[in-house]
Amino acid sequence: MKQKFNVITSTCIPLPLENVDTDQIIPARFLKATDKEGFGDNLFRDWRYNKDGSIKKDFVLNDPRYSGVILVAGKNFGSGSSREHAAWAIAGYGFRVVISSFFADIHKNNELNNFVLPVVVSEGFLQELFDSISEDNKMEVKVDLPNQVVSNLKTGKSERFEINGYKKHCLMNGLDDVDFLVENRDKVESWENANK
Repeated sequence: MKQKFNVITSTCIPLPLENVDTDQIIPARFLKATDKEGFGDNLFRDWRYNKDGSIKKDFVLNDPRYSGVILVAGKNFGSGSSREHAAWAIAGYGFRVVISSFFADIHKNNELNNFVLPVVVSEGFLQELFDSISEDNKMEVKVDLPNQVVSNLKTGKSERFEINGYKKHCLMNGLDDVDFLVENRDKVESWENANK
């Protein structure tokens, strides 16, 4: 079982770039690994580091003014190839929530499968979040999964977001797909016996 997801309140890391694809999230040269360990170290690798391995101080993940477990990203996040490693890198870095106005479907599902909540908001609300973070890097966002509401605590404005009911249940109870089947083993066996 994974950490249960309920309500998260956190400062945010802003990435106001559109069309961020999975190769930018985790470059292809890091895809040889078959387990999830270490991917967070290489999240946005080519944006975070120079070719000699030195840190690019102007990239937001290297900026000490910004911290938190919520990534606020531009429209069309996770486009490109379907690599699950991109979600591994996001989760491995420590993000629990990614907020955007649009996610590529496969990447959105990969995030959910890795206990990262993708929150889709309107473009207006997203821009307000970027503006609020720009004005105050310590402003917080509250993500209430049970009620499916995301709130900008600086302005007091909120929006409702949608999530698949099954995935919501799994996140709130710390269950992956296998855990869910084990939890419902009696029901599965009963159905199988009734439909032999």
